Amino acid sequence: MRKSMKVLTARQAWDMLEKEPENQAPEAPVPILVDVRTRPEWVHVGLPDASAMTAPLLCLTWQPDRQREFVEALVEAVPDQQTPLLFLCRSGMRSHHAAVLAENAGYADVSNIVDGFEDQHGPDKGWRASGLPSTHMPLSGS
Repeated sequence: MRKSMKVLTARQAWDMLEKEPENQAPEAPVPILVDVRTRPEWVHVGLPDASAMTAPLLCLTWQPDRQREFVEALVEAVPDQQTPLLFLCRSGMRSHHAAVLAENAGYADVSNIVDGFEDQHGPDKGWRASGLPSTHMPLSGS
């Protein structure tokens, strides 16, 4: 059976991530937002504010030359392959590649946030430009 990656905007992803658990069916798994950008991006540009959503945030860098390591880290962090995964990067390209890897690894519910974190696709597109909650990762030692 061929899986089909979902395509979401940042706003649509937020609507899924901010839902209160008591409003969801008890058997429904909680989605996880997977930010696949790099640590410098998280520190200097910002990242979704996990404290503002009920779903967990997983920061896990995807790099084209380290795909196996990415999948291994994903499987370790999210062992239940029925968990919905929403992938986010700067513009939607790296997150697309990461989502394909997740599908190939057996995850059943995979989505790519096509407009990314930054406003690379026009005004009011992307996580930050849509006014969704974001924060900066503290530097180590601060």
